[in-house]
This record gives sequence, C-alpha cells and structure tokens, in this order.
Amino acid sequence: MDSMYFTEEHQLFRQSLKDFLQKEVVPHIEKWEKTGTIERFIWKKFGEMGYFGLATPTEYDGLDLDLFYTVILLEELQKINSGGFAAAMWAHAYLAMTHLNKEANHEQKLKYLQPSVMGEKIGCLCVTEPFGGSDVAGMRTTAVKQGDTYVLNGSKTFITNGVYSDYMIVAAKTNPELGNKGISMFIVDSKTKGVSVSKLDKLGWRASDTAEIAYVNVVVPASNLMGEEGKGFPYIMQHFALERLVMGINAHARAEFALDYALQYMSERKTFGKTINKYQALRHRYADLYADMEICKTYNYSVAYKLNKGEYAVKEATISKLRSTKMADEVAYDCLQFLGGYGYMEDYPMARLLRDSRLGPIGGGTSEILREIIAKMVIDKKEYKPAT
Repeated sequence: MDSMYFTEEHQLFRQSLKDFLQKEVVPHIEKWEKTGTIERFIWKKFGEMGYFGLATPTEYDGLDLDLFYTVILLEELQKINSGGFAAAMWAHAYLAMTHLNKEANHEQKLKYLQPSVMGEKIGCLCVTEPFGGSDVAGMRTTAVKQGDTYVLNGSKTFITNGVYSDYMIVAAKTNPELGNKGISMFIVDSKTKGVSVSKLDKLGWRASDTAEIAYVNVVVPASNLMGEEGKGFPYIMQHFALERLVMGINAHARAEFALDYALQYMSERKTFGKTINKYQALRHRYADLYADMEICKTYNYSVAYKLNKGEYAVKEATISKLRSTKMADEVAYDCLQFLGGYGYMEDYPMARLLRDSRLGPIGGGTSEILREIIAKMVIDKKEYKPAT
C-alpha cells in the first residue's frame, strides 16, 4: 500500500527524519513535558533541516514538496510520544504558516513566512474564542479601522504556541453587522502593546504551550491585513480540510505507535507460563484494533492524495478527523489495558499517550460539530467551496 503513495525519496526522507528526531528531540522530551516549554534551539534545527518549509515555495526558502512529505512528518512526530511537541511543530507549520503561504502578500511573506520556514519566528493561529469554539461566525473580537491602522479588541483561547509565539494570525470582525462576511485576518506581533497572554494548564499535550489571549486597544498597521478585508471566514474555512486531515493523520500514527508498543510488551510479558500475546481474548481484541487503525490509515492516505491533487476534499477530511480520532482513543484505552498496572505508570508511554490522544475529538472542531457538517453535506446536499 505504501508504494501507492510513497516513493523511494519519501522513504529516505522518513528515515532521515526518524534519525533526526531520535538524536535531536527525544533526549529533551521529558524535560519539555515537565516544564511545558520547548526550547528555541530545536525550532531553528527544524528550520535548518527544512521541516517547516515542506509546503512553502522555494522563493521563500521552502522546499515546495508534495503533501506526502507532510504526511511523513506528522506520522513520525507522533511516534516519539509527545503530542504536545508534535502539536507545537505542526500548529506552526500547518496553521499559522498555511495562512501566510496562501493569504500573505510578498512583503508579509518576507517579514514573517521566511523566518518561519527557518525556525527563527514562531507563529500561532488565533480563531477560537472563550464564548464560541467551532462557531467561527459568532466571534466577538473586533478590528476597527482608524486611518492607516486597525484597533483590535477581544480575546482568543486554546491557542497552541500562543505563549511563546513571535506573531499571531488573528481573525477579527471588521464589519460585525455583516456576520461571517465581516471577518478579516491580521498578522499581530506578539509583543505589541495591549496583547496579554495567560498560559493554560492542560490534561495532556504538556510539552506545548496553550494560551488564552486578550487584546485591549491593540494597534495593528493596516499593512498587516492579510488578503482582502471581509474574506477571513472563507480563508479559515478553506484551510479546515488540511487541519482536519492533519489531525486524522496524527490519530492513525499515534494509534500505530500504541499498537506497536503494546505488541512488544505483550510478546515479553508472561503469566501462567506463557506470553500474554498468546491469550485469545487479547489477540482478538488486538486484531480488531489493528484493523481499525489500518482502515483509517488507508483512508487518510487517499484523502491526502486528493488534497495533493488540489481537490477541495472537505467532506473526506472531516470524515478523516471524526473517525480516526475516535479510533485512536479506543486504541490508546485498550493498549493501556494490555499493559495492566504498568499501563497506568508514568514510566511507560501509555498514560501520556492516553491523555494526549483525548484532545483529538475536541481540538480543530469537536466530533459533534463534524457530524453536523457531514450531515449537512450528505443529507442536506450543502456544498462548501474554497475562497475565491
């Protein structure tokens, strides 16, 4: 199956990435999980290796590679068992930088995208608000035009990289009376006067910083408006397909990691004179979990193939996130059970993996919201189209 999507060059990239992660990242994971702070040196190393620029044009120091390089990056990040570290990396590259790649003008790309590719600047995407998560159209943050500036007021929450970012891609209403047609996107330097950030304490993703951000009379240059005024909502919507697929791929990859680890443990753990991978009840449950993971992985690759060809596969990507994150939670739960008491111990990977996995059905659109989106498409025949 892999040969359908991955070339020899892809496989060489995967091995190189594995080696890099084991050498440069894994030795620091426990520290970052405890402190909740990922040190800046690793961002620069990621940049030097080109990992942040996989989807960025060469004009801005990127590599402009196909989407399956991104698939490999996401998969291998999940297999070092720090959902928080992985989230910090992909939220920078595929949330903040996706908007820069698609909506920023040349000057903005020189100022923000190029340093992001090199790991010199860290970005975050600020859409979710305390009073409305998946209800993007209901946001309350405003940006009022005053001469050659906008004055920003409002708040955002659950923002990955929000504490240590250098810039924020912020959605705000420039014309509140127009509803979702009045939303615009801005680049806001994190140290701008009036921006205040509070770090949130989370169940999982402990290595990443997650923030609640307040904007009080924040003056933003009009030159930091991204794309057209009033086009923010379709800009956000058209990138949801990639974000949902990212989370779907993350899910099947961490499930695969959990299954591999559990199988190794089961092949070594003995009770009553035989290894526990010989007990039929455990073998059959493992087989079910493995089958579910394989189905999701195969489906996610097919969605990546469509997006790579330029198709607007929003329905397929929504299904990817919905089903894959549910599957990953079940895998994590049962693989912890396979380890018995050891599964509950922090010295083993399953406790962290279970916590980290639980965000899958919540972040980037809850499963309940995704079901309604799918229902609208398949029952009500609603069509979602990319921004023009």
